[in-house]
Formats: sequence, C-alpha cells, structure tokens
Amino acid sequence: MSDKKLVPHPSWLEKARTLSEALPYMKRYADETFIIKYGGHAMGEDELSRAFASDIVLIKQVGINPVVVHGGGPQIGQMLERLKIKSSFIDGLRVTDRETVEIVEMVLSGSINKQIVTMINEFGGNAIGLSGKDGGLIRAEKLRRRQRVTDSNIEKILDLGFVGEPTRINPHLLETFEESDIIPVIAPIGVGSRGETYNINADTAAGAIAVAAGATRLLLLTDVPGVMDKDGNVIKELTAGEARRLIADGTIHGGMIPKVETCLHAVENDVDAAVIIDGTVPHALLLEIFTDAGVGTLISAA
Repeated sequence: MSDKKLVPHPSWLEKARTLSEALPYMKRYADETFIIKYGGHAMGEDELSRAFASDIVLIKQVGINPVVVHGGGPQIGQMLERLKIKSSFIDGLRVTDRETVEIVEMVLSGSINKQIVTMINEFGGNAIGLSGKDGGLIRAEKLRRRQRVTDSNIEKILDLGFVGEPTRINPHLLETFEESDIIPVIAPIGVGSRGETYNINADTAAGAIAVAAGATRLLLLTDVPGVMDKDGNVIKELTAGEARRLIADGTIHGGMIPKVETCLHAVENDVDAAVIIDGTVPHALLLEIFTDAGVGTLISAA
C-alpha cells in the first residue's frame, strides 16, 4: 500500500472554507423568516432562475423560512403588446385600467407564479403559489400619488387605475407556512374592500409582508450591485439616517429611491435589516446570507 499523502485540490479547500464560513450564519438564522423579492433579469434568464430556485431550496433546508414575492413587469408588457393593449407609465408605475389589471393578474398569478413554483419543486423544494387574494393575504386600497404641475405650486392627484398599496397583511397565513416544509411564492396582487383587484409593486408588497411577518431580513433582488456612492462604488452598509441623507443630496436617485424607501419602511418597523442585491450574480442569495463579506447594500435602522 502506498504511503503517498493525498494532496487536497485547491477547489476542495475553497469549498471547505466556504462551508466553515457559512456554519455560524446557519446557526444564527435558523427558524428566522426571510422575505425575498425576486424580479428583474434574474427572473428572465434560465441559468439564473435555476440558481435562484436551488438557493431557495438550500435556504429552507438549513432551517431558514424563505418567502418569495415576485414581480413580472417585462412579462406583463410582452403579453399586453401581444394582445395589442396599450399601456403607459407614470413615475415608474404602470397605469392599470380594468382590462389591463385582468392581464396583470393572469400573468403574475398564473404563468409566472407557477413557473417559479415548478422550478423550486424541481430542485427538491415544496413550494406553493399564492396571490395576495388567497386567504386575504394582501388587503389593498387604491394608490394615490401626488404630482406637482410644471412651473407651479399646484399639485394634482394622479389616477393610476387599479394600482394599489397594501393596507393589511394576514400574518397568520404566513405563520402556517413557517411551521411546515412549504415555501410560499406570492404574486403581488391585492384585494380591495369591495373585492377589487389591485396591481401592487412587488418591492412594496415584499416590504409590507416583511413587516407583518416580523422578518429578520428583507432581500430585494435587483439588476444593479447595490446603492452606489458618488464615485460609482457600492456602499456595503447604511443606517436609515445615512440613507435618508443620500436621498436628500441626490446620491441616491431615480429608481433606487423607491427601493431604498421600501427598505427604510421595513427596518423602521422592526425588520432587522434590508439588503439590496444584484440578482444577476449567480447564487447572490447564498453569498449575502452565508458569507462574511456579503453582496449588495445592507440597510439597518441604526
């Protein structure tokens, strides 16, 4: 028998170090709830979608309770175009009339939701698809947005149709899933007091669910690396106060403002931290949750 010693391959050592680094986080987050908003390019590319699904299954297997809230703007746009239904946006929100909201619900609660559920289940998970209508999960009302008339101090109320904002989340439904092996996948459709259907921004829905569920983490998957400073570098961590100052001085601008405001609402209502992550990085969730360096920008109350 040879007494030649086995020399570990560098990749084996790297995997061992990664597992060793992940262990304390597995212990820290066991039985905690993480709300994960899934959307953007990560949802449209097959390889990234499969990586996301496998990550969700692993997160559940190590004892964390993931809740997935998904968007679907590009897919909705494609379906509206195919049906020759005109659609417009105001301040980044789709104006949603009665005809459009039916298509929105069909795409979000139907095809997209079931695709995500199927892929998670293919990787060994036990996912179930829901919309905010199921079990009264997301009660909503019409979103009222003010807009200043150009060159005047007059403000007008914008009518975005059936675009809503959450008014109440049913936490008991989520608690039921926490006590099981089920992974809920939620389409951001809300129901009004008279049974109206409302299209809700997925970030907003995820933030409201995180607060109602008393989540430890709110994770927003986006198409950018995180919040950038004025030099274009990713800011690793921000307190709520620092984030508000960066909004005020214009460092945080454009479409990043509503994402950061969603994070601020969450952390100022007892969610431990919110993280804006680049969903185009394969296994970004695992890198954020289980490594010391993390990815993206973490926002905390203080």
